[in-house]
Amino acid sequence: MNKQESVMISDKVHEECGVFGFYDNDGFDVARLTYYGLYGLQHRGQQSAGIAVNDDNTFHCHKDLGLVPDIFNDRILNNLTGTISVGHVRYSTKGGNNRENAQPLVYQYVKGTLALAYNGNLINASELREEFMKNGAIFHTSIDPEVMMYKIAQERIKTHAIERAVLNMMDFVHGAYSLVLMSPRKLIGARDPYGLHPLSIGKLENSYVLSSETCVFDNIGAEFIRDVEPGEVVWVDKDGLHSIKHEKALERARICVFEYVYNARPDSVIQGASVYEVRKAMGHQLAKEHPVDADLVFGVPDSGLCAAIGYAEESGLPYGKGFIKNKYVGRTFILPTQAQREAAVNIKLNVLKSSVAGKRVVMIDDSIVRGTTCANIIRALKEAGAKEVHMRVSSPPYLWPCYFGTDIPSRDCLMAVKYSIEEIRQKIGADSLGYLSVEGLKEATKALNCDYCQACFTGKYPMEVPLNVNEVDYKHTEEGKK
Repeated sequence: MNKQESVMISDKVHEECGVFGFYDNDGFDVARLTYYGLYGLQHRGQQSAGIAVNDDNTFHCHKDLGLVPDIFNDRILNNLTGTISVGHVRYSTKGGNNRENAQPLVYQYVKGTLALAYNGNLINASELREEFMKNGAIFHTSIDPEVMMYKIAQERIKTHAIERAVLNMMDFVHGAYSLVLMSPRKLIGARDPYGLHPLSIGKLENSYVLSSETCVFDNIGAEFIRDVEPGEVVWVDKDGLHSIKHEKALERARICVFEYVYNARPDSVIQGASVYEVRKAMGHQLAKEHPVDADLVFGVPDSGLCAAIGYAEESGLPYGKGFIKNKYVGRTFILPTQAQREAAVNIKLNVLKSSVAGKRVVMIDDSIVRGTTCANIIRALKEAGAKEVHMRVSSPPYLWPCYFGTDIPSRDCLMAVKYSIEEIRQKIGADSLGYLSVEGLKEATKALNCDYCQACFTGKYPMEVPLNVNEVDYKHTEEGKK
């Protein structure tokens, strides 16, 4: 590949993790079904993966660093026998990327054994960890779900059932999470009282499935039943599916909007809305707000493709390809270090010169975080002969950090905080730049049967967070000028 045409795509909002659970009533190969489920969730995390299976109260677990197909083979899956399972794929927003932090976590306590897989971020984990350690607790990892595991075990000693312990845990653990938990006889699923992260229930014959995304149900032939509600604890045992709900749970979920902007697979349905259709609607709205006279519309693979289709449909401009993607390279931007991302990205994406040369192009992407990605992409397009590059972004400017699982820890790394839109345009080298407005986002997501958290755009968080607005000077931003 020509060095000038290779594209850096590390400037991304890193996503969370993926969880999966299965309760077998039909004699399925539970480990392999879980493997297929995790394969379908691989886009949510590529740093580590694991499966725990319960075989007549004996727990077997295998987990490691890497991708799902690299961690598991026939020999390993044949040894993971049982009737209940939980699985996990991980991207580390907190805690180091080492094997000790891989999930599921499997712990023994006075009532037996538990296995936990978790997606999210706790805002009071450090305080709880310190409290536990002062009382003699020994931690084996640096991740939030171990704190959650301790609290569930502590509450289980006081209650008659594991599902009640999970419900009581919600009084102490604050933040965003969806989880699957395996006890000796039950599979449990739960979402935080705000419903910030997705979790869905499916059914395969007489067996039950829990998954972060519904696309997995299609992969394994399961039927979607419903979403787990905010603050709801569901569990499956020999008598079927059951549910209890926290008294402070919201009636309507406040799902993270980045599930629709970027995180989820387009073939998933989250809170009753097709991710693909919502992203197309974002593209439609973007074309209404920021039209441009051009010859070609394309998206940055893969996150910009759906919105680009919508933009082309609304604008009447031809839709085509601007890049060729190496399908054998995964989501390189969720590799844990910048050096690794930069080393991997040069073999991932290449400009399609015959498509862009001599043309005025509209390039659609889902977000701009630090700006290094789109600057490299635009430079590569112009070196390949594009006459003009007009960048359109299918989300509003990212102005605030996320405390709930997206890996943007502070404002000082956000380009839209430091610079005006015109200054960003100049720095990335685009001929024009347009973001979807907050109002346009609302219009594009009107099909949702829920509310959503958009604090990363507005600074209005659904719960109290450890926010320090003075991390950077943002007087030059559009928000700071108001």
